[in-house]
Amino acid sequence: MKILKHIILSSLCFLFVLMATWSCSSDGSPDEKEVIEPEVKSLTTNVTSLDFSSDDSSSNITVTTNVDSWVISASGTPWITLSQTSGVSGTSTVSVSVQKNQSIQARNATITINANKITPVKITVTQAGITSTNGIYPDYITETLPADPTGMTSTASEIAAKIKLGWNIGNSLEASGSETGWGNPMVSKALIDAVKANGFNAVRIPCSWDQHLEDAANAKIKESWLNRVKEVVQYCVDNDMYVLLNIHWDGGWLENNIEESNKVAINAKQKAFWEQIALHLKDFDEHLLFASANEPDASNATQMAILNSFHQTFIDAVRATGGKNAYRTLVVQGPKTDIELTNNLMTTLPTDTAANRLMVEVHYYTPWQFAGLTQDESWGKMAYYWGAGYHSTTNTERNASWGEEAALKSYFKLMKEQFVDKNIPVILGEFGAIRRTTLTGADLQLHLDSRAYYVKTVVKEAKTNGLLPFYWDEGSTINNGFGIFNRNNNTVFDTKVLNVLLEGLN
Repeated sequence: MKILKHIILSSLCFLFVLMATWSCSSDGSPDEKEVIEPEVKSLTTNVTSLDFSSDDSSSNITVTTNVDSWVISASGTPWITLSQTSGVSGTSTVSVSVQKNQSIQARNATITINANKITPVKITVTQAGITSTNGIYPDYITETLPADPTGMTSTASEIAAKIKLGWNIGNSLEASGSETGWGNPMVSKALIDAVKANGFNAVRIPCSWDQHLEDAANAKIKESWLNRVKEVVQYCVDNDMYVLLNIHWDGGWLENNIEESNKVAINAKQKAFWEQIALHLKDFDEHLLFASANEPDASNATQMAILNSFHQTFIDAVRATGGKNAYRTLVVQGPKTDIELTNNLMTTLPTDTAANRLMVEVHYYTPWQFAGLTQDESWGKMAYYWGAGYHSTTNTERNASWGEEAALKSYFKLMKEQFVDKNIPVILGEFGAIRRTTLTGADLQLHLDSRAYYVKTVVKEAKTNGLLPFYWDEGSTINNGFGIFNRNNNTVFDTKVLNVLLEGLN
């Protein structure tokens, strides 16, 4: 029994020593407890930046993380769209789409990925601006259409032979604020139908564009305004009428800035506007003509050279769109559209890739004392009576003292010799004389008769010399107005003037 106890005690001692040995390191000291480190949180992406062209485009971001959830955003940047705005642990792909940049300026944004208790990841997004050849406004022509001669076979002279008598929709599409801003109702198809029914086969549309921009920084015209102009053009073309569409005074951005210091900026806007206009109206056939300006305020050779640069930009912009615009007849204005200045200063025309597709435009309100002056000035008094056989014997100070028949014939002959005889048609884009209805009795009758004679003589001499007359009608039927048509009911208001316009053609 003692031997058995001894064996058991010896065994226990051995086990005790063995266990003590296992619990010690090689140097005899106790081991430290094992420490389990927590998992490190991570959030990474495959890119730190994205670069896009100016067009609509997209690219991907790969997000890799071991966090439970994360969110991604491009706050305050409506031109960026993300395919998802959140995700979970693992690897995810987020598609980043950008809208077309309509500006020539590049734009930047930041996409941020956030997760709980982790440093946000930021990705820089850059999108290039639209290409600009002038560094001011975008190039609106992205593709030049193949030249299309369909419906465009007539030369400028052949179109001129088809235009008999023109009429202006004055004080409407060029009115400040809106089409109705100067008191006329919106132009209707019924009005154009009435104009055609009463002997006119051409319409000049004075039009503003600068006040109808959706993005002034990029000279971008509202599509709604382009559509409205197109609608009015369509009214005319549907009536087989020729249409002359221009950039009218339009706040004077071109007409009052014919100076070297403004040349680059004005040419840039001229280019941007006409690219958009020409592209939007590209499907009309030769019935539609474009006109560069209205009454550009140039009065010397230096300014004439600058004005010609504006006209050259106009021609180049329209032609660059291609299609039917490669053949469209285009109209350039003389300085101030004044016949004498045009004769003296417009000795050369801009170049054109299309042969025989240019016309020149002048206006005629001579003498202004009779045609338009509404109060006496230091330089001249109002004239109520014009022409041989129409002078007053009792109110002689109101007879025209210059600019009567002989002068009219001389002026129009200048245009015939300078342009018409050289196969360059001339449009008489505006002419007329105000109706002075504050006169009474015999004075009123003599004035109305002389006014009718003036209008008839202008038309007759214009046709004799190959000029294409477009009567100025601003819709006014009150004193000092030019209106022939009552635009509120689309009827003829001034039968007397309408009749002499038609008589002058014979």
